Amino acid sequence: MAILGGAKVSDKIPVIRNLLQLVDVLLIGGAMAYTFLRAQGHGTGKSLVEEDQLSLATELLQAATERKVPLLLPTDHVVAEKAEEGIPATTVRGEIPDGKTGLDIGPETVNAFRNEVAKGRTIFWNGPLGLFEVKPFDAGTMAIAAALAESQAVTVVGGGDLVAAVMRSGYADEISHISTGGGATLEFLEGKTLPGLAALEETR
Repeated sequence: MAILGGAKVSDKIPVIRNLLQLVDVLLIGGAMAYTFLRAQGHGTGKSLVEEDQLSLATELLQAATERKVPLLLPTDHVVAEKAEEGIPATTVRGEIPDGKTGLDIGPETVNAFRNEVAKGRTIFWNGPLGLFEVKPFDAGTMAIAAALAESQAVTVVGGGDLVAAVMRSGYADEISHISTGGGATLEFLEGKTLPGLAALEETR
């Protein structure tokens, strides 16, 4: 199982392509989810959407369907007018209203993701699922960190922002492996050869 979050689809397109050949289920949250949701025709309000990646998002969704890999996107969202602490936040299901920005996955999505995590045996997670630096938009990321800690799976967390969030959650000691090399981790999952690993292979 893989969980992908963070801001941009464009940063993870090769990773998603490769993961679709490796995983049994793919969960997508964070701001990058809104590009996929827009590609499906859903209203995303003022949420971050990479307009130039919509066709690629559609291709990835189709590839997941063809490979029969469930690709789960958020079904509800914590939204606000601004990404600032103290700004009133509400939870909406489905469409995000005009003037609102999606800043975290909602409780329905948290439960769906937790249910999938509970079934996982090997789980890789890269990228936070909301604007975890600002409360209350950290709730989704913290809840999934707790789910990984409770699971019996081999769990791997990669990426600087997500590592910071997991460290803040208090569950870091319950994760099998934490990689601070986010970029290198993604390149590895793309199927690229990493120089350090190549050197080790040569010495064997």
